[in-house]
Amino acid sequence: MSILTIAITVMGLCLFETVSSVDNAIINAEVLSGMGKSARRWFLTWGIVVAVFAVRGLLPWLIVWGVAPELGPIGAFMAAFSSDPVVHGAIESAKPLLLLAGGVFLLLLFLHWLFQEPKNFGLPGERFFLRQGVWFYAAASALIALLVWLGSARGGMLAFAATVGSTAFFITSGFKQNAERQEAGLKDAAMSDIAKLLYLEVIDLTFSIDGVLGAFAFTLSVPIILVGNGLGAVVVRQITVGNIDRIKRYRFLKNGAMYSILALGAAMTCEAFGARLPEWLSPLTTFAIVGAFFWRSVLDARRAPA
Repeated sequence: MSILTIAITVMGLCLFETVSSVDNAIINAEVLSGMGKSARRWFLTWGIVVAVFAVRGLLPWLIVWGVAPELGPIGAFMAAFSSDPVVHGAIESAKPLLLLAGGVFLLLLFLHWLFQEPKNFGLPGERFFLRQGVWFYAAASALIALLVWLGSARGGMLAFAATVGSTAFFITSGFKQNAERQEAGLKDAAMSDIAKLLYLEVIDLTFSIDGVLGAFAFTLSVPIILVGNGLGAVVVRQITVGNIDRIKRYRFLKNGAMYSILALGAAMTCEAFGARLPEWLSPLTTFAIVGAFFWRSVLDARRAPA
């Protein structure tokens, strides 16, 4: 990787982590508003250490180690710096499994948003798909069946990777939906600040999985993922303590995040089946999609009454 490619990848990771975590920042801000000053201060200082190193640092490392166990824990982390052909061969052999699992996860995430989640309609057709929400399960099942069938033609492990991606999606989706239902009640609930801090850390873990899995569309290098996603986590914390209502005014940021998730999921799936895509494609696609929806949000905010 050249220095320019690394810089573009880190910026793309930071942007993707930020826009995909806007919902997380909103939930954090709402829960923090019902906590004491000392608890808020702890979450915004030490909580960032947990968010960056324990979640966005350890999770991608564990994923790489899981798909290439022969590397061992140290080898999985140092694979990005190693010139050993054996190490690179292990990563390349495990790459399709990792990419397909992550790609299925992201594609299902997009379909769930398209069919079932309330949204500001940014493109023609979004209102139609939302009215057909019951068809989400049919679309998800057809997608999983198709990818498992294609994967089985290339080996049982690739088909298994598709099922792992779908399993991860349905587990985390359940946690997210439960968090969104409980978020309003937590502000006034008779819970201690410690209990709310633990709740926020669990929610942060659940919401960060999107960004971590999507990061593998940019690179398989754990250190680069740690830097890019870590910077994004810091930005999300700043959004949490800043004017969250101002962020909400940019109505189509969520749309941009979800269409970038669609693009990254499609890229990961194609690469899993042998397509060769340039390293700069994923970060530049993210910049283009998020930038277009951000600009539309700015124009919309200017037209809205103060």
